[in-house]
Amino acid sequence: MSSTVMGVVVMGIGIALAGCTPKEEAATQQKPSPPAAAHAAEVPPASGDATAEAAQIFEQRCAVCHGMSGDGDGTGSAALSPKPRKLTDPEWQKSVTDDYLAKIIVYGGAAVGKSPTMPGNPDLDAKPAVVNAIVAYVRDLNQ
Repeated sequence: MSSTVMGVVVMGIGIALAGCTPKEEAATQQKPSPPAAAHAAEVPPASGDATAEAAQIFEQRCAVCHGMSGDGDGTGSAALSPKPRKLTDPEWQKSVTDDYLAKIIVYGGAAVGKSPTMPGNPDLDAKPAVVNAIVAYVRDLNQ
């Protein structure tokens, strides 16, 4: 295949991925994936570094709706109803346990009686250290 044809094929795949919503991507894959824009930059963290993996997952999956600072103002939040949780709210932070946060991270909003628009991350069920690091990351947003 010529390099021109290969370039067109690669560009076409990139355009197709950019048009997918996270829900559409999940329907076509065995496990949830980060938003399309993150695919090109996704680099696995160093082995065993749960904290780095947690930060990467938050940035790629959570920040889309919750925002990088956790204020519920991510780019994906505009069309959502209800709006994403403001993770920095001190009263909310006091009202939830780490186990609750871990459950919603892995199984999604519906698992805890909240909005089903909060997707789960079932691929993290086998990574408790990473889930605990994401919980710690969310807790640190309140600082």
